[in-house]
Amino acid sequence: MRTLIFRTVAPYLTSLMILFSVFVLLRGHNEPGGGFIGGLIAASAFAIYGIACGVSPVRRALYFHPMAISGFGLLVSAISGWLSFAFDVPFMTGLWVKVSVLGVPVDLSTVLFFDIGVYLVVLGSITSIALALEEREHG
Repeated sequence: MRTLIFRTVAPYLTSLMILFSVFVLLRGHNEPGGGFIGGLIAASAFAIYGIACGVSPVRRALYFHPMAISGFGLLVSAISGWLSFAFDVPFMTGLWVKVSVLGVPVDLSTVLFFDIGVYLVVLGSITSIALALEEREHG
């Protein structure tokens, strides 16, 4: 299904879906959402782009191999859990720090980094599967 209209709209739709997936990722602990559903939205955005334009443009857009993205996400999630051992609290206990960015106080937590790791794991693994299926279908 590589019609002209679909190929024209797909990059814009992909960009919009990626932006929405980041929004869902960041609001995940206050309202429904989080790393898993945000990663699924982002992976489906790349799947749409792959269906419209082919596998090689998606690989160029990702820059890194999808499984490398997944591995890095697993590392980020694991480190966010291990940080609790350094502060002598139970494993996966949320730790918070307040950082000033351009004069604006920003709360950072290990919970946020765990969610970012889950986002990257889901994005990398689902995108890898979708690209493999697309390559297999179109040879």
